[in-house]
Amino acid sequence: MPSAWQILPSESKDWRTLDGISNLHLANDVEKPNPGPKTALIRIRAAALNARDMMVVARDPIYQSFASPNLSPCGDGAGEDEYLLAAPSSLSYEELAALPCAAGTAANALFFGPMPLKKGMTVLTQGTGGVSSGAIQLASACGATVIATSSSDSKLELAKKMGASHTINYNTTPNWAEEVLRITNGKGVDHVLDVGGADTLEQSLQATRQAGLVSLIGYLSKPKTYDIVPAMLFGAKTIRGIFQIRKDMVAKVLKIYDEKGLHPQISHTYEWENAKDAFAALVAQSGVGKIVIKVGK
Repeated sequence: MPSAWQILPSESKDWRTLDGISNLHLANDVEKPNPGPKTALIRIRAAALNARDMMVVARDPIYQSFASPNLSPCGDGAGEDEYLLAAPSSLSYEELAALPCAAGTAANALFFGPMPLKKGMTVLTQGTGGVSSGAIQLASACGATVIATSSSDSKLELAKKMGASHTINYNTTPNWAEEVLRITNGKGVDHVLDVGGADTLEQSLQATRQAGLVSLIGYLSKPKTYDIVPAMLFGAKTIRGIFQIRKDMVAKVLKIYDEKGLHPQISHTYEWENAKDAFAALVAQSGVGKIVIKVGK
């Protein structure tokens, strides 16, 4: 009977680059990590790409952490066993890969802040990437009314299928905050998940009700200066930065998806050998939901 170690793949491979996406190359000289006490070696079946991956590979100045000479990304490949969660059988490897970062971030915003989501609340999402898609599914499944914005009508049709009650094309309706106020009879939404950053924050505050919440999740635009004091002071509105997720947040996501029969929105799935194409699709931002790379057979 072979040991657990013996049935692992005999070799490891990874994709590397020091100079952008076009120079991604497959490396075969990767040693198998040797887990120690209280650590777990994870056999990866699928991996999802996130906006941060695009920025790191493209050497975006927002993410300079990879440049440290003392940093070893992913360490020895083993993680602490206390961070493991049981995966529900209702989700595939690819779907499980798509959930933690994106839907986990959405869960952080929706359930773990100063205004936990309740049935009957109104939520505004921006775009149809992984976080926003996860937010649409989670919020609508929990009884909230979701207003979704995106760049095209075709993407908004998918947002409706994921649970959005109202949709706004921000290209044809650039003053989308006014449309949000119209939909909510001048009140504004309870909660905005802002993934744009400087370009969208001003309208996000305008679209938020008195004493409402804006979760600031993304930083996709260049810095911009404007006065947020009136909205914060006289509107009693709160801006909460979302940067990390915890085990309990991912656990809540898995529970909701399993109990409600949800499946994350996956835009494209690529084989391991076509990882460069996956990054190209991430840069193009043409799909709805997550981009997933199959790693193991």
